[in-house]
Amino acid sequence: MLDRFGPLGLTWFQWLAVLVVVVASAVFGMLAGRVVRAVVGRLVRRTRSTWDDILLDRLAGPISAALGLALGAGLIPQVSPPPDAADAAYRFIKAGYFAVFFWTLFRLVDVGFHMLGESMWARSGPSRSLIPLGSRVAKVALLAMAAVAVLSYLGYPVASLVAGLGIGGLALALAAQKTVENLFGAFSIGVDQPFRVGDTVRVEDFMAIVERIGLRSTRFRTMDRTIVTIPNGKLADSRIESFTARDRMRLATVIGLVYGTTEAQLRQVIDGFQHVLREHPKIFSEGVTVILRGLGPSALEIEVTAWFQTEDFGEFQSIRQEVLLHFLRVVERAGTQLAFPTQTVHVVSQGSR
Repeated sequence: MLDRFGPLGLTWFQWLAVLVVVVASAVFGMLAGRVVRAVVGRLVRRTRSTWDDILLDRLAGPISAALGLALGAGLIPQVSPPPDAADAAYRFIKAGYFAVFFWTLFRLVDVGFHMLGESMWARSGPSRSLIPLGSRVAKVALLAMAAVAVLSYLGYPVASLVAGLGIGGLALALAAQKTVENLFGAFSIGVDQPFRVGDTVRVEDFMAIVERIGLRSTRFRTMDRTIVTIPNGKLADSRIESFTARDRMRLATVIGLVYGTTEAQLRQVIDGFQHVLREHPKIFSEGVTVILRGLGPSALEIEVTAWFQTEDFGEFQSIRQEVLLHFLRVVERAGTQLAFPTQTVHVVSQGSR
């Protein structure tokens, strides 16, 4: 019964041996893979980094499959198959190694994007949601390459398949042009990082807080508590001004004194303003400017410019209030007053002729 010939010119006994080889290869691959991981794991655990531990864990399947294929290739001669059947078996084993190779690349992509997601760049950036997308895109590209490579090695015509994929991809790109544009805009925002979630920015003609960065669009919360949504493709080409990125904030104001102020009083006020600014603990000393800017229509105009080393706008508002209150005390101690818009009208009477 087992001596009769079956498919591919093999006897049923040989087919039974093939089944035994397949089962033995699978069992050997699992057991040998565990041994290899246990040995390598001892070395990996001695290192301080964590990526090698994750990599070894993710490569468990490819290692077992490679070892099982190696045993299967070694046991093929024991079955004594005909030359054609042996060539086919070796071809399928080589195709299996192709699959293991691309499987390993898949796992490397997983580990690489996992480590990227845990990096400081991703944690501080607005593009954390782009990391899973990048992983999926890389896997799809690897899957396409693996399918073409394996089918080509097995002798299937893949030229027509590649041409069909190219035409289909072109049609899809034309149909989804805006979607692709927004997708690449999201990648551009993720790489350049012009802003982060929670940042206060000015985009075009409005100022808002970045609320969410998506794959198609970005959502902003305006100062009126309304929501503005802009496609990422358009946003990538827009002028974006980030207020959160400031390392210090500027106080710029013009203070007017009445024209009755004497020169001594004016110099006392200017010196007093400079003293108030330079004594403040948050002042950036290199940017302090207090000068008499000009003689205005109704006041002696003193221009004040200073930078304070704070990134919090709320803190800056408190600093500005404190400084302006000190300025009022300086003006009061100098014995002069702040000016306000006034006009003096001279009425000249002419005698009758």
